[in-house]
Amino acid sequence: MAESANASKVSGRLGEAGARDRLPAMADSSFDVVSKVDHQEAENALNQARKEIEQRYDFKGTGASVEWSGESVLIKASTEERAKAVLDVFQSKLIKRGISLKSLESGEPFASGKEYRIVSTIKDGISSENAKKISKIIRDEGPKGVKASITGDELRVSSKSRDDLQSIIALLKGKDLDVAVQFINYR
Repeated sequence: MAESANASKVSGRLGEAGARDRLPAMADSSFDVVSKVDHQEAENALNQARKEIEQRYDFKGTGASVEWSGESVLIKASTEERAKAVLDVFQSKLIKRGISLKSLESGEPFASGKEYRIVSTIKDGISSENAKKISKIIRDEGPKGVKASITGDELRVSSKSRDDLQSIIALLKGKDLDVAVQFINYR
């Protein structure tokens, strides 16, 4: 009987040591770097710009308008200067709605019959070349042990240390990037 009690103590100790060795390693913390535009806010900004253009005295009789044309925004006016002024009104409404102008790509005014037009698109997602630039910044200037991987139009940044991830977020916020970035899924 004593042998079985000693054997269970020994096996219990071995079991505990084995359990300690098998504890899962601490999982990497991560976050995603994305460039997303809230399309409802863009729609609201366009409607506000349209209302202001309809009511402002300096736009009366110029045929000035701003409207969706598929996925892009079409700005029309009778002169090139009025078209640029309409674009300026639209940009100010985007800023008020919290949308960065880095996500708006506008072309130059071009003549179309008797009116001038500007076609603007709202960029959504990080292009592969911008993702590579951000990844290079993280590799070169960030702490060691931080990994960045490109998945579609997002960039996943992971590290064992949450402090390193916080420093990466601060680093990217301090950089003047070509895209407006947001940080999501921080875990």
